[in-house]
Amino acid sequence: MRKRTGYRIGTVLLSVLLFIGLWTPGQIKVDAAFDVNAAAAILIDAETGQVLYEKNSDQQLGVASMSKMMTEYLLLEAVKEGKVKLDDTYQVSDYVYAISQDRSLSNVPVRAGETYTIQELFEAMTIYSANAATIAIAEKISGSEAEFVKLMNEKAKELGLEKVKFVNSTGLNNRDLKGNHSTGEVTDENMMSGRDVATLAYRLVNDYPEVLETAGIPKKKFREGTDDEISMENWNWMLPSLVFGYEGMTGLKTGTTDFAGYCFTGTAERNGQKLIAVVMDATNDKGEGTYDARFTEMKKLMDYGFTQFEHKEIAAAESAVKGSETIPVQKGKEKEVQLQTASALSILAPKASNTNYKASIEFNSSDLGESGELTAPVKKGKVVGYVTVKDEKDQPVPFLKTVPPTNVQTADSVEKANWFVLSMRAVGGGISNGWDWVVNKVTGWF
Repeated sequence: MRKRTGYRIGTVLLSVLLFIGLWTPGQIKVDAAFDVNAAAAILIDAETGQVLYEKNSDQQLGVASMSKMMTEYLLLEAVKEGKVKLDDTYQVSDYVYAISQDRSLSNVPVRAGETYTIQELFEAMTIYSANAATIAIAEKISGSEAEFVKLMNEKAKELGLEKVKFVNSTGLNNRDLKGNHSTGEVTDENMMSGRDVATLAYRLVNDYPEVLETAGIPKKKFREGTDDEISMENWNWMLPSLVFGYEGMTGLKTGTTDFAGYCFTGTAERNGQKLIAVVMDATNDKGEGTYDARFTEMKKLMDYGFTQFEHKEIAAAESAVKGSETIPVQKGKEKEVQLQTASALSILAPKASNTNYKASIEFNSSDLGESGELTAPVKKGKVVGYVTVKDEKDQPVPFLKTVPPTNVQTADSVEKANWFVLSMRAVGGGISNGWDWVVNKVTGWF
């Protein structure tokens, strides 16, 4: 994140804004007029990946320090795989030292040649968006930022992100890297679509929920009790105890550059309902990009999600989907097998709507025969497809494409029938077909 002149608004001014009702609780009506002042925005259910609102969500835009969510993901993945430990140490390189001394960027200054724990650097990156600390983590994981950027782009493909371009680990413009950029042109920046940002955030908080333990820290001192102590206030000013505090806000990552504008990915939870929202290049009503604007638009999205939607169960766990309760089985002791959902499926439906939703099964054609049948033997729990949901107008309820669907599987196993049973079925089928021919022929005489 790049700092901007006058970024810290005075406490008195903030108090006035709060007093006049900028953050007065209110509900947003569900209607066509609802809009978000941003170049792109998206709101999703953090548990199912259901898309509740989107605006220009497939347009590739600058993401600034929201890029650090990928660095967080790769670090936590490396920790899980035992490649890195949070109490491991890192020795500051010349590159990291040079970036850390630029206080026009979000940074915690580090000493040349000094060692720091990965935990310290992770906290500085996640809470304070410290750029040098982010590069240090990249070097620790991959040996160099250049190699780490390759890893970022590879992981993006693996996660199903479609409109992504990473050129550095931080989200800064390459020109701010003081000649150390390794990927792209000198003026390049990281770019993603809003949908990809939401997908990355979804995977981050679901694959590594512990990230919110750090992302939710409002204030912390870096190297507390030493000569290098520096106060870090979380850039997410919507955390409940900070100036734009929002009930239930838990994370996640802000980002600001001249190119990307004012961006924010927020996570929040109220009454068991979890949301993820993204605003990119947020502006106020005058079309001006400001810190206030990104929090105002984030509040608008979160209020919309929390006040206008409620959970509606579509299918219980281990239940049949109406109209597709069974599937035929060839060469089995039984001629069909029961199907059931592997888990429960709920959606967030508009409170004011009486819409009826219908579940159906999208079958995995590669596992089925030409007539849509399985072939014995069939194991219990074999996945044959997944649940899709449509409204009464036959419009699908949208979900992030890369989110794992609710699978449909076989409720029992079916053993293969022996040769005698199969032979008798073949004979019986021949007799039946012959009798049908006779009946049809005779009927045709009259």
